[in-house]
Amino acid sequence: MALSMEDKMGVFAALDVSQKETAICLVDHDGTILAEAKVPTCPDAIADWFAERAEGLQRVGMETGPLAVWLWNALIARKVPIICLDARHANGVLKMMPNKTDRHDARGLAQIVRTGWFKAVQIKSHAAYVNRALLTARETLVGMRVKLENEIRGLLKTFGVMFGKRVGGFKRRAEEIIREELSVAPELVPVFKALMQARRDILARIAALDGRIRATAKHHATVRLLMTAPGVGPITAMAVVAAFDDAARFRRSSSAGAYLGLTPKRYESGEVSRNGRVSKRGDRFTRKCLYEAANAIYCRKLGGSRLRNWAKAVAERTGPRKAKVALARKLAVTLHAMWRSGTPFQEAAMA
Repeated sequence: MALSMEDKMGVFAALDVSQKETAICLVDHDGTILAEAKVPTCPDAIADWFAERAEGLQRVGMETGPLAVWLWNALIARKVPIICLDARHANGVLKMMPNKTDRHDARGLAQIVRTGWFKAVQIKSHAAYVNRALLTARETLVGMRVKLENEIRGLLKTFGVMFGKRVGGFKRRAEEIIREELSVAPELVPVFKALMQARRDILARIAALDGRIRATAKHHATVRLLMTAPGVGPITAMAVVAAFDDAARFRRSSSAGAYLGLTPKRYESGEVSRNGRVSKRGDRFTRKCLYEAANAIYCRKLGGSRLRNWAKAVAERTGPRKAKVALARKLAVTLHAMWRSGTPFQEAAMA
């Protein structure tokens, strides 16, 4: 990447961020180190350091990480030309250094920023992170509920009690076991009652978050638009909106599948050329939601017969599992196209 005239006259910097301290390295256009320091991980301290020592600052880079969103927004508000670098790409360069320290990482990142050999990561809007936090909290609670249920089943097996399946669901079967089958070991009843109470509390919190998700979806025009597609409910639609944030970030809708890791990896070297499994890069939660929507379309008649017929034809060649992954990718592309055009799902358009 050739440097512009402004780049040849300016200076560049990089941040290696940790929870307490941030290492800073400042270099000129030739790569000469001008200054190095460690400052508290605070936007004011970082901005003040640059104001005192970095006249003609062109770019400041930092890797993606837990603190990247907060620091990026805070430093942009303080007029610092900050950009986020893809941590996977930066790691390919930094791992060449024999010794890994915060100081060396800041030096390596500064050289990456200076040469322009990086891939910038888009920081999403505040609303996108709020919606994603809501979905992540619900997903965490659902995982806790599943773990509690599995723990109850496993503990009961220790005492020869098989949980099995009964009409009425998990709650009724658990109450039946506590009332009847644990009568021979009454000292275990408080243990299982405590686990069941924890499960009830978690279910109540999940129901409360479900209500908030439905209320958000009701007042979000894009979420309502995406929900017109078959198999797409409020959770999947909100996950897609939070993952993409802005429909204009992709020039082509076909890029949406690759962004979510639903396209095959490619390896080509000399005479070797092959496709691998899907990359599974990007947003794991959104990819999971799209796969569940694809599974619902494939296994149940929810509308979208053209999508289902297309997936069935793929399944005849490659099997149902790969067909569902392909359908998830097609669904991601379709949802992005719907968002860009502002039109609801149309069955005839899938022909």
